[in-house]
Amino acid sequence: MELKRKRLLILTVAILLVVGCGVGIVTAGWTDDETPITGDALVKASAAALQYTGGGTVTESEVGDEEGYYEVEVRLQDGTEVDVHLDQNFNVIGSDNDKDDGEDNDN
Repeated sequence: MELKRKRLLILTVAILLVVGCGVGIVTAGWTDDETPITGDALVKASAAALQYTGGGTVTESEVGDEEGYYEVEVRLQDGTEVDVHLDQNFNVIGSDNDKDDGEDNDN
């Protein structure tokens, strides 16, 4: 009887480990890994975004944004935050801001 209990316990632990790992892998795919732009790419992306917005301050950046290859967030003097979406060659492909109610401005 004791051997059956040990086997059942080992089987239960193994199943929980497999299920736990599977949940971890799936959950990792759902996380939003907002990797900031760095180096020369940050300089180029910031310059393109600031030229597009006509100035302001870069407050955040992200590689692999869902709306473009790069995203640069710019805060304008009036407090408006504009997300500028860029392709891999630093061309503006669209933008949205906190006054748009979530709509994209395509250019």
